Amino acid sequence: MRIVLDAAGGDNAPEEPVAGAVRAARDLGCEIVLAGPEARVRAALARQRTAGLALSVVDAPEVIEMDEHPAQAVRRKTRSSHVVGLRMVRDGQADAFVSAGHSGATMAAATLVLGRIRGIERPALAIQFPARDKMFLLLDIGATTDCKPEYLLQFAQMGSLYAERGLGIANPRVALLANGEEASKGDRLVQEAHRLIEQTGLNFVGNAEPKDALLGCVCDVLVCDGFVGNMFIKQAQAVVKLALTLVQDEARRGWAPRLLAGLLPSALWAGLGGGAVRLGGALGLLSAVPLLGSLLVPPLLRVRRKADYRFYGGGPLLGVKGVAIIAHGRSDAAAIATAIAQAHAAVERGAVLGIADMLAPQAAGAPSA
Repeated sequence: MRIVLDAAGGDNAPEEPVAGAVRAARDLGCEIVLAGPEARVRAALARQRTAGLALSVVDAPEVIEMDEHPAQAVRRKTRSSHVVGLRMVRDGQADAFVSAGHSGATMAAATLVLGRIRGIERPALAIQFPARDKMFLLLDIGATTDCKPEYLLQFAQMGSLYAERGLGIANPRVALLANGEEASKGDRLVQEAHRLIEQTGLNFVGNAEPKDALLGCVCDVLVCDGFVGNMFIKQAQAVVKLALTLVQDEARRGWAPRLLAGLLPSALWAGLGGGAVRLGGALGLLSAVPLLGSLLVPPLLRVRRKADYRFYGGGPLLGVKGVAIIAHGRSDAAAIATAIAQAHAAVERGAVLGIADMLAPQAAGAPSA
C-alpha cells in the first residue's frame, strides 16, 4: 500500500509530518510518499532514523497558505502538495492522501481532482467524536453547509458504511441531530431527511439530541448539515474549555490551589492540545501526594486520551473517488501517524469502494461527477 502525506501541511510542517510518516511507515509497513518542497522535506527526513523504511519524496514546491481562498488556490497552485498528492491517488500511483494543511484546500482539491463518486450529490467531512462511553462518527462538519434532505440521506448512508468498514463497527446505529427525539422535531430539512432515512435498510434509530449522543451514546453515526456540525464541534470545544477554566478558578479560591489549580485543569487542557503545562508536569505534582495521585492518575489519563485529537487522527472526506483524510492543523507526529493509520484501514477495508457499490443501483443513469 502507498499513502501520500502532505509534508507541507499543518502548523508544525515539515518536521512533525515527516516524523509522523516515519512512525507510520515503521508501524504499518507501508510506503509513505512525502509531498512538499523537496529540499525542506529531505532536510527534515535526514534528521530521522529511516533505515529499512519505505519512504520517498515527491517535489511539490507550492504551498497553499491558510489565508488563501481554497478553490482559487487549488486551481492556481497546481504544484502544491494538495494537488500533486491527490493526482497520484487519482492516477493510481497511490492509495490514499493525508493532510494536516488547509482543510478547505484539501476538500476543494479532492473534489476537483478526484471527483465525486457517481450518484453522490455533495461530499461530507466526518470525524470521530468522543462521547461518555464510546466514540461516534459525526458528519458533516463543514464540507456542505447548505443541504437538501437527499444530501443528509447520502451522509447517513456513507457514514454508516464508513463506520462499518473503516472503523469496524458492526451494524452501526444512525441518528439525525435534532432538538428532540420525536420524528416531528427539527426543521423541515431534518423532518424530510428523517422520512427518507427511515425508508432505507440502515439501522436508523431516529433523532438524537446532543445530550443523548454525548452522554447516552445512542448512536454510532450522527448526521447533520455542515453548518450545524461545525457549530456542534466548536460549541463542544468551548464548553470543555469553559468547564476547565471554571474548575481552575474555583480551585484557586480554596485551600488547595497550590496543589490542584495546576493539576486537573492543566492535565486535561494539555490533552486538548491547548495548554502550556503538559501532562507530564501535572502528573509530577501528584508524586508529592501518592494517595491522591493513585486515585487521580488513571482517570486523568483516560480523560486525556478521550479528549486528545491525536488519538483519532483525522476525518475522512466521504463522497469523493479516493481516500482523503484531513487531520488537525496542530497535529504532531503522533497525530499524523494515527491519521495515516486511519487512511491505511480505510483502504484495506474498502470503505470508499463500498460507498460506490452501495450507491450503484441509485446511480444508474445519473451523470458522472
